[in-house]
Amino acid sequence: MSWAVITGASSGLGEEFAWQFAAEKVGLVLVARRKDRLVSLAHKISQVAGIPVEVLVADLEKREDLDRVCRRVSDPDKPVDVLVNNAGFGLGQSFLGGDRHKEEAALDVMVRAVLVLSHAAAHAMSLRGRGAIINVASATAGTAMGTYASHKTWVVNFTEGLSTELQDTGVHVTAVLPGLVHTDFHETASMDWRAWPTFGFISRALVVREAIEAARRGRVLVTPSVMYQALGCIIRHAPRPMVRALAGAGLFARALDR
Repeated sequence: MSWAVITGASSGLGEEFAWQFAAEKVGLVLVARRKDRLVSLAHKISQVAGIPVEVLVADLEKREDLDRVCRRVSDPDKPVDVLVNNAGFGLGQSFLGGDRHKEEAALDVMVRAVLVLSHAAAHAMSLRGRGAIINVASATAGTAMGTYASHKTWVVNFTEGLSTELQDTGVHVTAVLPGLVHTDFHETASMDWRAWPTFGFISRALVVREAIEAARRGRVLVTPSVMYQALGCIIRHAPRPMVRALAGAGLFARALDR
């Protein structure tokens, strides 16, 4: 049986990844901090899809928890075919006025954990000659919207670099760059999603479906929806002073002004 490890699986895009892989009869390892939500989701999926679902409660900010997830990713007795690095959170604060420890936690979860788990997965998968790593980045990558955007820019660059190293190994690595999606992301970060127009939101199902299809086809980068593809093109080609003026800290601050 094929297995997929999904971090940040208790809600949002992580939960959607779980359901879509379950529909393909892929065994699941659900990773997140919230045990009650993981157990509930695992029970629902196993009952509906009839597949094995493992629950791995872990806080990826903690090195000992991250090591436990690495051991599961590398387990030769239950080889993992897909790793989805989805765990993350909105900081809900400006850099200068915010809590430094929260900034460090975000760096640990959205950068260090992605690096460490990708290292474990790439090694194990390349030895078998097959596998896929899906890294959830963001359409904010390349903007000047604070540390969250910086972390996601790193994820994109890291994915591209790793993809070149994994050429001809049978292992594919893909970064998906979703825009605004209706999840509990903004609420958890105490951000007001109404700061953005409603037409800017796209469905979780679309994001995950395109991410999985891109990984299957060996595409390195995928941006769901024509709207965000166009915005990404503008960000890449616009003068950086313009990007900083239009997609900088001021735009981010609007969502914090509740």
